[in-house]
Amino acid sequence: MAQLTTPQPQRHPTPTTKAQQLGYLLFELPDLRKAGQFLRDFGLIPVSQNDDVLYARGTQDSPFCYRAQLADTARFVGFGLIMGSRSDLEALSKLPGASGIEPLDYPGGGECVRLRDPSGFVVEAVYGQSPAKSLPHRKALELNYELKTPRVNDTQRPPLTPPEVLKLGHVVLEVADFQATCGWYTRHFGFIPSDVQVLPDGSPAVVFMRLDLGDTPADHHTLAMAQGFMPQYSHSAFELVDADAIGMGQRVLRESGWKHAWGIGRHILGSQIFDYWNDPWGHKLEHYCDGDVFTADLPMGVHPVSRDAMSQWGQKMPASFTRPKINITTLRSALHHLKHSPDLTVRKLMTLAKLFS
Repeated sequence: MAQLTTPQPQRHPTPTTKAQQLGYLLFELPDLRKAGQFLRDFGLIPVSQNDDVLYARGTQDSPFCYRAQLADTARFVGFGLIMGSRSDLEALSKLPGASGIEPLDYPGGGECVRLRDPSGFVVEAVYGQSPAKSLPHRKALELNYELKTPRVNDTQRPPLTPPEVLKLGHVVLEVADFQATCGWYTRHFGFIPSDVQVLPDGSPAVVFMRLDLGDTPADHHTLAMAQGFMPQYSHSAFELVDADAIGMGQRVLRESGWKHAWGIGRHILGSQIFDYWNDPWGHKLEHYCDGDVFTADLPMGVHPVSRDAMSQWGQKMPASFTRPKINITTLRSALHHLKHSPDLTVRKLMTLAKLFS
């Protein structure tokens, strides 16, 4: 590996705030009925739906974790971050381009400040949201292993139903302005880089960032971003109770006719057992379980990027997983960012294409 002369992602010593939780995703979709059908098969629970907007949740106490607004074109808009105090909102409202503190008319209410990151994604910083009542879900199955047999005179029969999503775990973005966008989240929301994957020349290609919860363990990544040729959604991930739920989810989704993207396997960075699916418009949503959790004091790891570095076992990541849609809009965007982004070059694009093709 080349010497790391390019600046790497790093935690900010005095961030504006420290986000406490990934709250929800924001989408615009042209068919909310079809979206609701997919989300139910995926394992999310409808909260409310009308002609204009759809909300869905998991079993934990977040009032919702997915919002879709009716629109002519399908697109990912952004996400909500749950903050620890109203003073966090006051601090964020002073940033360039931020809204004032506004009441939020979503399930759970609260107040929010709306911002746009350097790549144009909407971030809604929320405080005062009222929790919902947690919903019951099945316990993780008891396993017989290492010559230990806690399950005697009993069998494994997980129900043939859509898996129960516990929570929204993380969101992954592709960006052209990698350094500026990554630095914005570490500076203003206190994200801590857990691991970074670098190209042969030492420049960062992927960063996995966790919340700074101090001594409380946080998921290996709540937000990740990859160097791309334009800002776009990569995928989001939802936690399930165990690997059997992931396997049953794959069966239910296959039999329902939805399009599979990648899996089942186990990641290297983060260690999650995973399975990826496409919604009706090609947005990837991931089922996962058994992810790593870190406290704030663990230092960042640095690793070479490659397709082989994406999983320990299971299907190798298909080239279609990262292949962009090529059309007039994406070509124009690529040319624009090649001209204006300090992080993007033709050589870097060619290297990324070679690594993941």
